[in-house]
Amino acid sequence: MVDKCPVDHGSHSSDQSCPVDHKSRTTWASVLPGSSPTHPVNTSSLSTEREVSSIPRTDNGNWVYPSEAQFFAAMARKNHNPHAPDMKTIIPIHNAVNERAWSELMKWESGRGGEKCGGVKLVTFKGRPNDLTPKARLMTLLGYSAPFDRHDWVVERCGTRIRYVIDFYTGRGAGPSSNNVSFYLDVRPALDNWEGVKMRAENIWQDWFGSVRSTNTPSQS
Repeated sequence: MVDKCPVDHGSHSSDQSCPVDHKSRTTWASVLPGSSPTHPVNTSSLSTEREVSSIPRTDNGNWVYPSEAQFFAAMARKNHNPHAPDMKTIIPIHNAVNERAWSELMKWESGRGGEKCGGVKLVTFKGRPNDLTPKARLMTLLGYSAPFDRHDWVVERCGTRIRYVIDFYTGRGAGPSSNNVSFYLDVRPALDNWEGVKMRAENIWQDWFGSVRSTNTPSQS
């Protein structure tokens, strides 16, 4: 099965759901550039095609991203005033950023044995845009911008489940008139179990004293 999603949408059927909850859809729509027309738009032009991600599921399939029509319909159900033309901009960027998040996560997982049992798989993820992580809260107190979104991703590695925290930051391109959006992702294991603590400690040790494993691990800087 490739048509299910990592977020439980309650009464919505699996072919209606998508791998982003309602709060995150609205959050992404607010930070990405769009046309935002003031007149009605024919939504029949929205694509129903869904892109299969590179992110493995636990049932041997891969997660599937929402179509333009699904993203729009989910926002409309929640009265978030979506604009149909914006979907053609939001969907590709949203998908690409989530692919980057998985790539950053896999840097942490590199060399930890997941390949011995079929690879690391994403069990579930949840958008928590209103919940600052302790690190993000500290950075805002120091004067830095707050992330515009947060996800908690739970992965499985050979029977062990690890929760990852992802803070999404956005910025603008150079120049006063630039409308290009850039993204920075801060991906790291949560400190809610021994595995996450060990991974973070190993990474700090590597930054200070050199590699403790033969493979590269991401920097926390």
